[in-house]
Amino acid sequence: MDRRDIADLLIFQAIVEAGSFTRAAARMGRAQSGLSQAVSALEARLGVPLLARSTRSVRPTEAGERLLQQVTPALHQIECGLSEIRRERDQPSGTLRLTVMEYPARAILVPALPDFLARYPGVTMDLHVSDRFTDIVKGGYDAGIRFGTHLEKDMVAVPVGPDIRAAIVAAPSYYARRGHPDRPDDLGAHDCLNYRTASHGDLFRWMFRQDERNIEVPVVGAAVFNDAPVMIEAALAGLGLAYTFEPHVAEHLISGRLSTCLERFCPVWSGYHLYYPSRHQKSAALSALAKLLRYRRQR
Repeated sequence: MDRRDIADLLIFQAIVEAGSFTRAAARMGRAQSGLSQAVSALEARLGVPLLARSTRSVRPTEAGERLLQQVTPALHQIECGLSEIRRERDQPSGTLRLTVMEYPARAILVPALPDFLARYPGVTMDLHVSDRFTDIVKGGYDAGIRFGTHLEKDMVAVPVGPDIRAAIVAAPSYYARRGHPDRPDDLGAHDCLNYRTASHGDLFRWMFRQDERNIEVPVVGAAVFNDAPVMIEAALAGLGLAYTFEPHVAEHLISGRLSTCLERFCPVWSGYHLYYPSRHQKSAALSALAKLLRYRRQR
């Protein structure tokens, strides 16, 4: 089928319904000459006349009448589909598939969901919670939430939280037994709780800011974890030092069950971001979620 046929069929249908080129042109907001040229081009491609024209009126020929009977249901279905998409633009609906790290899922996304789903009852959330870095395009996800520093350059990134400071923490019982490290170099003499990254399976190198430069320090200890909350539980039990982030352990720092060390060496990380591919047009539901979650810095 010629790609021009649908547009010209819609013009042909509008002319028949209006009963004249003039009224059809007024309804469509187009020039009368343009409508006439479109119908003539359609007739030329089909090889049959579709309209019988006179100085006072226009009506479909027998061939034109048969064509309208055959294509009108399909044109109506197309219009219904377009109308549904327009309604979705005004009232977000459909399923949003997100891949989200454990902490922002629990602390940022889930608290916002009651308000979001109450506003947009036509939206369903499908959440995949994992600290593994996921290719959202290949995985069929609409968006994800993770640290801004770990995002590809072709992603649109919407901040959903403030920048976040790293923290080295341990229980008072650990400090009483082993003392406090004074510098990152001292960590080699301490029990450190290693974290195995979900994406690559390697051990996370502790990152610090020292002498105006970033450094990475491999650490040693008796235990390795692939789950951050379980690692924090091990720190609470006095098993060793843990590299985490201040908001992740805020309640334990306030209660005194954990305390920090090496504070002047701990860097600030770019906070959590909702991200999606810049080359993909986001849905109305994703636009609404991004607007709701967007973090606005205090001035």
